[in-house]
Amino acid sequence: MVQVEVTPPAKAEVLKIMEKQGKVGTALRLFVQGGGCSGLTYGMTFDKEESGDEVAFQDGGLKVVVDHASAPLLNGVKVDYLLGLDASGFKIYNPNATHTCSCGKSFSA
Repeated sequence: MVQVEVTPPAKAEVLKIMEKQGKVGTALRLFVQGGGCSGLTYGMTFDKEESGDEVAFQDGGLKVVVDHASAPLLNGVKVDYLLGLDASGFKIYNPNATHTCSCGKSFSA
């Protein structure tokens, strides 16, 4: 079982973007892919259909799916949304990361 926390500000922003893009009722797909200066990058997208090769769960009206390959790297992450002068956007806090780049968009584990 994968445990992912989506903070209330992040959940509100995701639902707002879903509505704006006409994607209400879709799932938030979180994944990891190769790339970035530390080797792995985070990805988020909206997905209408599950592939059957993932873990899915509900988080207060938001459906979240994580593929099995990404699950060990995303277990225990916290997805937050920041809005401020020094930082704005989605921020992922990952206890599995052994190294992150300065921008926070890529990591190694």
